Amino acid sequence: MKHLKKALALTTLAIAVNANAQTELTVYTAVEAEDLAKYAERFNEDHPDIKINWVRDSTGVVTARLLAEKQNSRADVVWGLAGTSLLLLKNEGMLVPYAPKGLEELSPKFRDSDETPSWVGMDAWMAAICVNTIEAERNNLPMPASWQDLAKPVYQGHVVMPNPNSSGTGFLDVSAWLQLMGEDKGWTFMDGLHENISRYTHSGSKPCKMAASGETTIGVSFAFRGARLKEQGAPLELVFPTEGLGWEVEATAIVDGTDKMEAAQTLVDWSITRQAMEMYNEGYAIVGMPGVAQPVEHFPENAGELIIDNDFGWAASNREAILSEWARRYDGKSEAK
Repeated sequence: MKHLKKALALTTLAIAVNANAQTELTVYTAVEAEDLAKYAERFNEDHPDIKINWVRDSTGVVTARLLAEKQNSRADVVWGLAGTSLLLLKNEGMLVPYAPKGLEELSPKFRDSDETPSWVGMDAWMAAICVNTIEAERNNLPMPASWQDLAKPVYQGHVVMPNPNSSGTGFLDVSAWLQLMGEDKGWTFMDGLHENISRYTHSGSKPCKMAASGETTIGVSFAFRGARLKEQGAPLELVFPTEGLGWEVEATAIVDGTDKMEAAQTLVDWSITRQAMEMYNEGYAIVGMPGVAQPVEHFPENAGELIIDNDFGWAASNREAILSEWARRYDGKSEAK
């Protein structure tokens, strides 16, 4: 009986240890840094047995890192990276096709087109212009209404935008301009805009932060950052250019080579639940599940109508050529890394 009790006690201890054990997932992301704790916390409310170890950087840096690690990937999951980047990774054979639970609830725009998708979308972030109203008045600058306005000589030295080689926001802007205007006119527009640029940043949110602090008058950034800063009291006006807004899907995928497939699938399943979509909607006006999104303060109510008909396949397949040409023309004004 004594030996039986001891065996039972050891079994109980083993069960307790296993119950408390966590599977650790290395998750690469370009999600805004201040939101990562929230994402992990909400996920762990439902799945406390899986611990997320974040590796976070800007879109271009995360994409380059994944490509560099192709033969020896260190990531298990990508949760929050541009859809064009995931298309690129898919074409390199680096993603595991997986149809998560609830896939049928997603908008077709928010999933890979294959029957078993290699990536699924979370939300969409869209371009915007952040204008410091105090600095604009001090410098006697008119409020811009369009992309073309930003190339006018009156704004010389007053505009900051992200470098598309390191920032997903920068790339969605450049890609959108080329699609909206055509390639020749698009590059001509960027030549004019370049004359007014004081610096190219390596972060998509930094131009708007600089506008909020008065370090620049105009920051080409993305709407989420501008809305959050304005809500915090920054003297910002958010401008949504009349030609249309570039946008990008923020998406999730399983990285080929993971040895934690069950946990990875659990995370991807959760990433497209209604609960997750409601969480994304706290900062993004457009989410992957129709009927979920509520208006976001300081965003236009018709945000979905303002975004362009973005050809993600074209953007992904031409990404390298676009970035090379952009660097050849404009990289001289990029800030130091």
